[in-house]
Amino acid sequence: MYLPRSLLSTLYLHLQKTHHPLSPPVLILVALEPDALCGCRILTQLLKRDYIPHKIQPIAGYGDLEKAGKNVIQPMMESNGGSGGVVVCLGVGGLVDLGGLLGIDGEEGGSSYGGVEVWVIDARRPWNLGNVFGGHPPPAQIQEGGELVNQPQLGIDGGKILRNYKPSKGGIVVFDDGDIEEDLTAERDAYLALVEMPEVEEDEDDLEGSDTEAEDEEDDSPADSRPGQKRKSWTDRDEENESSDDDDRPRQRRRSNSSSLIPDSPTRPRQRGLLSLNGPAALTSSVGSRSVSPTPGQPPKAPSARTLRRRLLKIRRKHESVLQKYYSLGASYSEPISSMMYSLASELGREDNDLLWMTIVGVTSMELYGRSSVGVAITTQKMSASPKGWLGTRGSRIRQLLRDEVRRLNPPELSDSSFNSNRNTLPENSGIIPTTARSPTDTSIRLSPEPRFLLIRHWSLYDSMLHSPYLSARLHIWSESGRKRLHKLLAKMGVSLVQCKQSYTHMDMELKRGLRSKLLKYSDMYGLDDLVPSADTDGRDRGGTKEGWGFVRSWGWRATLSAQDVGVVVGALLEVGKKAAATLVDGSNDRGRDIKETSDEDGTQEGEEWVGRFWDAYDALEKIEELKAALPTAQLLHRAILRTGTGIIEKKQIRHLRAFRMCVVKEGPDVMLFTHPAALTKLALWVGEAISEQERETKGKLSHGGRGTPLVVAGYNEKRGVYVVVGAGGGGGGGMGFGNKQAAKERKEKREVKLKARELKRKNKEKVREQKKEARRLALGDDEDEEDETESEGSDSSSDDDSDEDEDEKSQVLGFGRNKFGNAFQEVVEETSARVRIDSFEHCVVEVKKEDLAGFLESLSTKTLVG
Repeated sequence: MYLPRSLLSTLYLHLQKTHHPLSPPVLILVALEPDALCGCRILTQLLKRDYIPHKIQPIAGYGDLEKAGKNVIQPMMESNGGSGGVVVCLGVGGLVDLGGLLGIDGEEGGSSYGGVEVWVIDARRPWNLGNVFGGHPPPAQIQEGGELVNQPQLGIDGGKILRNYKPSKGGIVVFDDGDIEEDLTAERDAYLALVEMPEVEEDEDDLEGSDTEAEDEEDDSPADSRPGQKRKSWTDRDEENESSDDDDRPRQRRRSNSSSLIPDSPTRPRQRGLLSLNGPAALTSSVGSRSVSPTPGQPPKAPSARTLRRRLLKIRRKHESVLQKYYSLGASYSEPISSMMYSLASELGREDNDLLWMTIVGVTSMELYGRSSVGVAITTQKMSASPKGWLGTRGSRIRQLLRDEVRRLNPPELSDSSFNSNRNTLPENSGIIPTTARSPTDTSIRLSPEPRFLLIRHWSLYDSMLHSPYLSARLHIWSESGRKRLHKLLAKMGVSLVQCKQSYTHMDMELKRGLRSKLLKYSDMYGLDDLVPSADTDGRDRGGTKEGWGFVRSWGWRATLSAQDVGVVVGALLEVGKKAAATLVDGSNDRGRDIKETSDEDGTQEGEEWVGRFWDAYDALEKIEELKAALPTAQLLHRAILRTGTGIIEKKQIRHLRAFRMCVVKEGPDVMLFTHPAALTKLALWVGEAISEQERETKGKLSHGGRGTPLVVAGYNEKRGVYVVVGAGGGGGGGMGFGNKQAAKERKEKREVKLKARELKRKNKEKVREQKKEARRLALGDDEDEEDETESEGSDSSSDDDSDEDEDEKSQVLGFGRNKFGNAFQEVVEETSARVRIDSFEHCVVEVKKEDLAGFLESLSTKTLVG
């Protein structure tokens, strides 16, 4: 089921009304990522204010999710002696059939859901359609005319929750951010048609004797394209040689790298309670007849059962192809979890600065991990062709709403008003980024013209520029000439190396005051168009947009941080952790001894360590002192990214295979940092952005028809003997930023020229047509119809051309440039004997055994990796 955006607060209000002291606590399952963490903070604040007990359980991957279902969620079911309850999944399980994975769908004969209601809030796409349009208990059945007929379910219409819905029996509820209502109409119709369709077995006679070409196509894996099934969680090829009896039953388990039993691909539960169609007459009425028209003297001949079966199979394949097309579009991201949670708080009237700050940090963190409307992809300057998509128009709209909320909840003081001369002395109004609070009790959120530097308040200006991924890619910081280019930029700005290597907070005030204007002056010379917000966004705080400005919050005299600073620090806590950072800084060899003494082939100990880091990051979001203490951890990680990325490019370790570029991180002082998928993703984005800029400078455009070249980075985990593999898209297509303004301007000019040329051509044709009509009228006095008809045909052909162009544009927009590594990894696993573990909620992350990496990458090079 799915909850429309307009009814976002309905289920929470019902929980608030029905809660009592004996109610079970709300269970919150949270993914280990900053956006889900911020969403969890917002939700727990709401629950605390309503005195609703809750329990938070971090989830590292699909293995943890299945374990939580078995140990925690299944005992909550009424059929198992529990009393039901609510489970909230934040960034967890949106791509898989949750009912099957958690074991609450009653597929093995038990009752379905047992009063357990699962709320799913996730930014990843594509949705699992079984959760969206199914996920509800089977309807009650009554007898009518000797047949069992399903009773209509109150408050549910085709998977959509209506206002009169009463939560009682449990189910799976997906929170819609607007995309399901607007974009999934065809998928909804296809899914519901397949659910209502009777089960029909395919045989060779049906396939050989089919009348049309579509019926002749053999459906290799009908089970794989069933609605509700998306991706496999784990795999190994050891079971393929088992007896054929195993093929007749749904496979529940496969073996992992460590040969321990772990969950197999989650599948849609078997259809229950469907009304079977009895007799050919019922089938004919439901499917439609294509029988040959009878002669007047003969009664109409009813189609045979075999013909009806073929027609039914044809319709089923048609609907399955719609679902398969949706799943094969590739990965994408939509509205962040923290933004959805803030919308819930807003509908409840609970907005405040703390919740708004959590939302801003969650939204900002999406960019740090390259998450966009084309999945995890390298950041480029390509303008979004799509009117939707995160970081496209939707991203602009969300940021504008956040800026409006900052103005609403943080009104200027009277001394800062436009009628007071002190207003212009505020640092943000004079182009300086604020580094201190306005007063000892100041906890406000402010807008600030943030440059695209990294941790500038907590580093020197030089280090902040040096470690900025944006500057690294465009100035070629990894090379000696790039460092000289950076020094030359600083010299032109009038900042000496001695001054810029001081802490930014202790720099000369005159230098800080003129920094933004100098960056704006010289940025065009180096192709740094988006380095700082342009000057035309100044002085329009009341009604203007302040497009490109960042967010800054103060905690009295204790600290002042930007939202990006907090996102970077929280991410580093999740990826590196306090203990690992201390070990690496001290340079001790304790970790090396751990590698020899312990074995963790199945990743259990590693997952437990990641969960421990979750609580450090969770506390740091609220306790400013812990956040400040974690700043060295973030600096350590980004120094390692610069050092490792520079080494990869300088040593020319990037190889260009058929479909992608690849590099392997298997040696060096920082190799253990990149065993975490999120840290490896940041390295992949840094390297990918650098080589994309090189490609743009040499060729003038992105390769692969504007999609860009995908990048695969593998990091070696010596402790477990596996490679963590991350696939990043090329960055073309979709909404990867606010775009290249020059390219957008050129496209607009071309469009205007084309429209003018078309208008001129139409006027010329009309003029010629009038002249011909006048000449013919003078010569013959009639016969004008033929010319008119010809002209109408010409106009029809031009309209056909326009529609063809529109279709081409739509085909480019729909799935163009999306990250398809998740689909490609699945195909490679099915075709090869590589030992692969797919446990991450991220589409583009897998683990491959050390010995199988070469074969895995070779097979991957033949796949389509970008839409």
